[in-house]
Amino acid sequence: MGHDTGATALFDLEGVAVAEVVRDEDGIRTVRLVTTDPAARACPACGTFATRVKERAVTRPRDLAHGGGAVRIRWHKRRWQCREDACERGSFTEQIPQIPARMRLTERLRTACGQAVADGGRTVVQTGRDLGPSWPVVMRATRTYAERHLPAALPTTEAIGIDETRRGKPVWKQNPDTEKWELVADAWHIGFVDAIGGRGLFGQVEGRNADSVADWLSAQPAAWREHVRYVAIDLCATFRAAIHRALPHATVVIDCFHIVQLAQRHLADLRRRLTWKQHGRRARKGDSVYTVRKLLRRNKEDLTGEQLALLKVELEYMGTYGRQIYAAWQAKELLRDLLGLAVHRTHVTPDRSAISAARHRFNAHVADHAHLPELVTLAETVDQWWNGIEAYVLTGITNAASEGNNRVIKLDARCAFGYRNRANQRLRSLCATTRRARRASPIHRACRCW
Repeated sequence: MGHDTGATALFDLEGVAVAEVVRDEDGIRTVRLVTTDPAARACPACGTFATRVKERAVTRPRDLAHGGGAVRIRWHKRRWQCREDACERGSFTEQIPQIPARMRLTERLRTACGQAVADGGRTVVQTGRDLGPSWPVVMRATRTYAERHLPAALPTTEAIGIDETRRGKPVWKQNPDTEKWELVADAWHIGFVDAIGGRGLFGQVEGRNADSVADWLSAQPAAWREHVRYVAIDLCATFRAAIHRALPHATVVIDCFHIVQLAQRHLADLRRRLTWKQHGRRARKGDSVYTVRKLLRRNKEDLTGEQLALLKVELEYMGTYGRQIYAAWQAKELLRDLLGLAVHRTHVTPDRSAISAARHRFNAHVADHAHLPELVTLAETVDQWWNGIEAYVLTGITNAASEGNNRVIKLDARCAFGYRNRANQRLRSLCATTRRARRASPIHRACRCW
């Protein structure tokens, strides 16, 4: 068979040339290929180049669509006779890197399948529908692609974030010996992310306990652990205990969002308690506290002059209970003022005297309203976690990366209608959360195939 140079350039499969392209009766084009790679004549066992053809064969590997439609491939290949007498392999058929022996898919089709799932955000089912292979083939291609493109070693960082995310339901199994139900698979996964570098998820581990976190951290290389200076978490004593055990030199940083969330929760509890105390029911339209219920959740700097005046007037009209609610709102704002001194907000490292003054104003305000248990509890929590809160103000490090990665993980799970295989779930989560960082790398841009 001769070679069609133009068709070969369009088909662009290394190691073969297009001999002919014909359109079948069903409208699908058939591409006939011949081998052009001289290395295809080398014996896979001994490496000797064969010179004698034993027979000819035709294989039908599958490939990507071309020209907006599917194509059929007919590879006219030769079976060679190995001329090395000591070689145990008497004959072999031609193979090229793009179409290894006994492979029914081209390598670029497998790469496209793995790239579609790992980098394109498609599900395995949708990738199989778009590109043709079955679910197991696409999943194997995804694993291969991930092993090739995910970093083999964890990149070093000065700050990591730790947070948990829920995955389905827990799996229990009864022990036949003890007849007790034992937890086989936990519903919670703990994720470890790069808190400042934007490189996504480092790893996941099952179980929401101190041992799971400490074991994962201790399993990492010593050089990587020594490089970690800060660990951002929410208000979780379990995570804090694990960090002190596995990374004793690291500073625990408390995420500011969870501090404000806690203050908002105590404010809402106080508002509901006092509403029931005054009206004997929930607030409803026409009540002063109902009118300002949404304004209480707003930040002071986001309120207009009219809204701030309405808040004060309505709560004053409510009487003593209204003034107590207003005092709780002021406590929340004083706590926000303290957190607002953070270096990433002011772009200037705050002075410790300014931090102490802001903390004193908050504690003094709570002391003046010590009859409100919600404020007392809030102040006690702030005291218990003060070292981590102060670390946030001084460094500006947050756990936003963990929250963002959890959103991506949940979105990927919803698109896939959930996962049954936990190993696949962790692999897919790792691919999804590192997708942006890998797209920015020069190596990844050079590896794109479609």
